[in-house]
Amino acid sequence: MTTLPTIELDFTSPPPIPAAGVERVNELLMSGRLFRYGETGASEIDVAELETAFARLVGRRYCITFNSCGAALAASLMAVGVGPGTPVLMNAFTLAPVPGAIVHAGGDPVFVGVTPDYEIDLQDLRAAAARSGSRFLMLSHMRSHITDMDRLMEMVADLNLTVIEDCAHTMGAGWGGRPSGTFGAVGCFSTQTFKHVNSGEGGLLVTDDEDVAARAILLSGSYMLYAQHGTAPTPEAIERHRYTTPNLSMRMSALAAAVARPQLDLLDHRATLWNERYSRLAELLDADPMIRVPPRGAEEQYVASSIQFSVDGLESSAMMAWLALAAAHGVPVKWFGHPEPVGFTSRYDHWRYASEQTLHATTKVLQGLCDMRIPLTLSLDDCAVVAEIIRGALATTVLESQA
Repeated sequence: MTTLPTIELDFTSPPPIPAAGVERVNELLMSGRLFRYGETGASEIDVAELETAFARLVGRRYCITFNSCGAALAASLMAVGVGPGTPVLMNAFTLAPVPGAIVHAGGDPVFVGVTPDYEIDLQDLRAAAARSGSRFLMLSHMRSHITDMDRLMEMVADLNLTVIEDCAHTMGAGWGGRPSGTFGAVGCFSTQTFKHVNSGEGGLLVTDDEDVAARAILLSGSYMLYAQHGTAPTPEAIERHRYTTPNLSMRMSALAAAVARPQLDLLDHRATLWNERYSRLAELLDADPMIRVPPRGAEEQYVASSIQFSVDGLESSAMMAWLALAAAHGVPVKWFGHPEPVGFTSRYDHWRYASEQTLHATTKVLQGLCDMRIPLTLSLDDCAVVAEIIRGALATTVLESQA
């Protein structure tokens, strides 16, 4: 039996914060001005500058910042009209903040199946829309797997669905040359530590609709200081909503914005590094007959800060034994088929606050779906070692299970 190598690498290690961000944070700490708004004309500009820069980056009129992407998603839903009991369609393959945002807005999650390529099942989307009567779709580009957006937008137009894009994993990504987050009525991005820009926690909401922007600003918790936003809509738009929109205190702080802003300039470079490592890992893993890495569409401009692959046919005990062996050699792989939620990983049948729903084809996809972070500290040479550990641990486990 081949001896497996071991890799010494922290797969959760993020890139360092740029010097400009560190310097600005220190200035803010010395000043004590950490709130995003100034009441007496002080220059609280960090969040407004981030909003302006990000709106320009993705080509949207408005950007509103939040304390998390989940908060931005919830505010998006409220801003487009979701309220108590409203059914909201969503990918069954996503993470817990997405159904959580729907419940936060008062809605009822309606799960839509996923394909073996980890994308939303358009046939099931049509069936779920007819079954539920929903007029809203929360579309997750889960782990930067982007469906055919041309086909999807044609379908949602036919179904009269309002689309909110969950772009937690697609900052800097796109479809057919168009940025992710600009297809739907609203797009929401994350600046959590493990995402493409790291401020610890944070969310960015983008839209071209001034009424959605006005409601989002008020929902975020602007009080009457909405004019201090970098991309504020007209006073008339604010006036239409300021007496009927609650303050939910979900603002981004000046510190988070100061940390995030300089990283926008690094997105293209980081995307290149991530995708080089993704391509190398995908090639090596997909060469194993027991592992499948889904193909990518020609129009899909992904930013792969993680890699997903499927291993089908193993019993749960064998899957757990394989993952434990890989982890013992330094490679942590998450598994969406685990019977219990683990860490950040859970699936639709774990979210029992939603109406009970069973999607047999999706359950089968998730049963073999594996997920691994790609830290930028991982070199291309390291990719070969990681693939050797994953494949070797899998082969060893299969042999032992057959003995």
